[in-house]
Amino acid sequence: MNIALVDVDGHSGFPNLALMRLSAWHKAQGDSVEWWNGFTHYDRVYLSKVFTFTPDFDTVIDADEIITGGTGYKDYTNLPPEVEATPPDYSIYPHYKRAVGFLTRGCIRGCPWCIVPRKEGYIHPAATWEQVKRPDSREIVFLDNNVLASGHGLEQIGRMGGEPVWVDFNQGLDARLITPETASLLAGLHWIRFVRLSCDTSAMLPVIEQAAAYLREAGVAPSRLWAYVLVQDVPDAHRRVLALEKMGITPFAQPYRDYDGGEPPNEQKAFARWVNIRSVHNSCTWENYNDTRRRTRNGR
Repeated sequence: MNIALVDVDGHSGFPNLALMRLSAWHKAQGDSVEWWNGFTHYDRVYLSKVFTFTPDFDTVIDADEIITGGTGYKDYTNLPPEVEATPPDYSIYPHYKRAVGFLTRGCIRGCPWCIVPRKEGYIHPAATWEQVKRPDSREIVFLDNNVLASGHGLEQIGRMGGEPVWVDFNQGLDARLITPETASLLAGLHWIRFVRLSCDTSAMLPVIEQAAAYLREAGVAPSRLWAYVLVQDVPDAHRRVLALEKMGITPFAQPYRDYDGGEPPNEQKAFARWVNIRSVHNSCTWENYNDTRRRTRNGR
């Protein structure tokens, strides 16, 4: 078969794990696999979209069969088991040098803004760290949504301690599950950059403060502490950002997007720019930045 792939979100950045697995599985069947181009007829074309806010792929596709998938299409089904079990084909993203994968899937929480429970169900094992690691790299980016809630996840973290691999849990760790024992396990890892936490509500602030203290006591460098800040109500998010910085934790603001991919309000996007562009953030307060933005918008 002649197979083509379309990374609807754009394949110049972070790799699409589903497409890498599909590529590897089809190549193992003897099929030809390439990125879609508009000059070829294909037996089958796969389009994968992770984000609901990504514009759909509206170009005419010459193919006998077109298959779409991913959260961006509100498709919460899984890949076929034989494809899910296939190691990813990293050759389709030659610029990307790290391994990507899951130790666990699912979550124990039911946060109203999160699609994970609906898509993946309750937390369960997905792979060992050795299965996720690629042979040509010592760096692994884990996509787990709540790895600390799983005995399997904690076991894998403990087994990675002291190994010559560098890791990133890029979805954010659940601070409610960081105890002195789990902090010690996390401190035993080599980190690519940050130990990422999540601060979605103000109720998380005392929890994060305690978790950060455990992590520092266990030996995690203070400069590695970092937290996602969900932005819905801007004044509340502003208070969380200031509180996190007072704790010595670097915040990263994420405007809220609903399941329909609606565009966040301009104030949310402006606040995220103020937080995330560090040169801007360090040069003025949010009040000054927002006031200047409003005056510029009104032509004053």
